[in-house]
This record gives sequence, structure tokens and C-alpha cells, in this order.
Amino acid sequence: MSNVTLRPARTADVQMVRRLVSLFTADGRLLAKAPVTLYEDVQEFLVAESDGRIVGCGALHVMWEDLGEIRTLAVDTEFQHRGVGGSLLDALVDRAYALGLARLFCLTFETGFFAAHGFREIEGSPVDHAVFEQLLQSYDEGVAEFLDLERVKPNTLGNRRMLRVL
Repeated sequence: MSNVTLRPARTADVQMVRRLVSLFTADGRLLAKAPVTLYEDVQEFLVAESDGRIVGCGALHVMWEDLGEIRTLAVDTEFQHRGVGGSLLDALVDRAYALGLARLFCLTFETGFFAAHGFREIEGSPVDHAVFEQLLQSYDEGVAEFLDLERVKPNTLGNRRMLRVL
């Protein structure tokens, strides 16, 4: 990962993050994100930068007291298989530890990558019914994915639910 540095995302990075995400929306690996959503969530993101160019991104979204989600992990195709994605994921896991989270969830097609970083496939929801009911009150599309709601099914068919206990 030579000459690639990680840092918290800034509002000026949003358009580049959106470009990265768009590389993986056509084949359904990532959900498209409206610019307003990226601006609202910019503080959740880390970016990987090389020579002033954003070449990777990833976000940590707190879902509940002990549960977070790794979201929107993307690396420019030119920089894949160089450790950028793994470094981003490791840094997001460090953030989760710092926040006191006990578990991390992701919904992904990239099961091998996440398994190599301690995630395991799960069935169903990793929260009890009372928490599930509380999460239903969220307007967040990622939470809808997590809850496996019908309205997000066309976008998430084939994804695997994975969890890492910290």
C-alpha cells in the first residue's frame, strides 16, 4: 500500500466517494448513494488517498448500542489487491473498538475478503426482537438492508450477511 494514506473523509471528498461507489453499483455490489446521503454520512467515512486522489473509501455506521455496520467499502479497480481495502477495513474496526462496539455486521458479495478479516456468515438477524422493533423506526436504507426488509430485496438479492465479534 505504498504512497496510500488513510484519513477521515471531508465534504470535499464526497464527489470522489460517489464516483468510487458508482464503479460497483451497475453490477449490484454496492447500492447507489444519493449525494445528500453521502454528505449526511461523511463523518462515518474514511478515505484512502494516493497523490491527492481518493482511491478507496469505507464507512462505519453505528446501528445500536453494541452493533455497527461496515458500509460502502470500495477501492478503485486500479488499486485493488494492494492492501487498500484491508487497511480501510482494519481502520474501521479500530474505530468500532474506540466506540465500544462489540459486533460488526456487513452485507456483501465479497465473502472471502470479509472472512479473511474475521467476519463469518450468519443466518437471520443478530439482534433480538425488541432491538429489531426499534431499528424498524430508522429511515436509513442500510438499516433496511440489515433488517432484510422486502423494499430493499431487488438491490440485495445474493448478498451474504456476515458478522464479526470484536
